[in-house]
Amino acid sequence: MQNDVLELRSFYSRPLGGIVRRLLTQRIRARWRSAQGCRLMGLGYAVPYMGMFRGEAVRLGAVMPASQGALVWPSAGNVLSVMADEAMLPLPDASVDRLLCVHCLEVAEGAGPLLREMWRVLAPEGRLLIVVPNRRGLWARFDTTPFGHGRPYSRGQLERLLTEAMFTPLLWTSALYMPPMDRHWLVRWATAFERMGARLWPGFAGVIIVEARKELMGALPKGKPAKGKTELVPARGLFKGCP
Repeated sequence: MQNDVLELRSFYSRPLGGIVRRLLTQRIRARWRSAQGCRLMGLGYAVPYMGMFRGEAVRLGAVMPASQGALVWPSAGNVLSVMADEAMLPLPDASVDRLLCVHCLEVAEGAGPLLREMWRVLAPEGRLLIVVPNRRGLWARFDTTPFGHGRPYSRGQLERLLTEAMFTPLLWTSALYMPPMDRHWLVRWATAFERMGARLWPGFAGVIIVEARKELMGALPKGKPAKGKTELVPARGLFKGCP
């Protein structure tokens, strides 16, 4: 069952949601240190993590699935959010350099069609950053947070999905080692839990985070193949996007 957009907003207004936002923002920023000159879109309910890219990205927007509902974002200025069918994103082909997906893949009606749409809208060698509940983590077992809804993933399952959709995983990390409880004393110790968890029980994080690159495959000769045959090789390095 998927959270309604109002429930998602309510979660992030609570102390636990604020800690989740801070911890995941650190992980996202560690991978995407700058979005200068990039066309960046959020998919699912990614808006709690997109404010840091305002003033950097040349184009910024948020696509929220119709099954979840949408909110006006940001609250002031031009509206940068839109509601759409997850399998028919309202974006032209190769129009996005970076795609941030949070509260998205695990609640999608079809993970395969959604990933194909992501591949379509990403520019050649564009980057995709996905945050999903970890199948082995505590957060997937409690429906008191958005990470306890939908289908959690193991690293192997997520890697297979990405590879089948013509993405190459580049970097894996994880977060949310603290129990998913909205207790003030626990929230105060969130940073300590993150440090201990990463060292003592790395496989039991609440979420898996993966950055992947869109691959283009072309029928290009390699070496001296047999007559009438070609070998499919990735077309890497042929296109330049944002840094």
